[in-house]
Amino acid sequence: MTTIDAYTGIPELTVALHDGVLSVTLNRPDSLNSLTAPMLATLADTLERAADDPRVRVVRLGGAGRGFCSGAGISADDQSNRSPDTPDEVLLEANRTVRAIVALPKPVVAVVQGPAAGVGVSLALACDVVVASEEAYFLLAFTKIGLMPDGGASALVAAAVGRIRAMRMALLAQRISAADALTFGLVSAVHPADELDAAVASVIQTLVSGPAIALRKTKQAINEATLTELDAAIGRESDGQLILLESHDFREGTRAFQERRPPTFTDS
Repeated sequence: MTTIDAYTGIPELTVALHDGVLSVTLNRPDSLNSLTAPMLATLADTLERAADDPRVRVVRLGGAGRGFCSGAGISADDQSNRSPDTPDEVLLEANRTVRAIVALPKPVVAVVQGPAAGVGVSLALACDVVVASEEAYFLLAFTKIGLMPDGGASALVAAAVGRIRAMRMALLAQRISAADALTFGLVSAVHPADELDAAVASVIQTLVSGPAIALRKTKQAINEATLTELDAAIGRESDGQLILLESHDFREGTRAFQERRPPTFTDS
């Protein structure tokens, strides 16, 4: 059992525990909450602690500002601050975070008020209840920069929407609106932006006041029935992504993104 008296975050990830709800907020609103290795490491640490903390009954995962999460940071500022091994660290910590969400023996509610892109989609879909605003959208943007989905997305998305829709999202990198996300089965519910907070509060109250053991065993049973390929998918994604991160197409895709132009991919 945890002996931690209080949860602490970092400026880019705020954490608070109140009345059984552990609220975790990605806090880089200027970049739509793009992720860094320290953010993901802190998030994974927090979730792993929460697993054994009897004070935590529900986890609320959200993003500050107008977005949920835009994925791993590839802006010029992000890239200039990276050490050579940082992309590997981001991948490893993202995988650890996704595993921690799925393994957590308590419900996790994702609050998606705006864009969820890249590994941000993985974080949302690893959660047990995904509540979205009408202004939200989902985008597996990896192929736009010469990469493949990671963070378990190849398993999480396919488990939610099926093979054909997963291929559409992953290969074509098309933006999926909140309305389509609800139809596809990516989200649990969609609400007008001004009603989102109240809807989330209602969901969380239901879970906080619910039977903890029954909720835990229900989550475990459904995940074991539907996410049987998650660990294998993470392994395949990691092997492929580490190769792609060294490719010309990734360098070209990143430069094109930063320069706001279409990329010219040449690898084959």
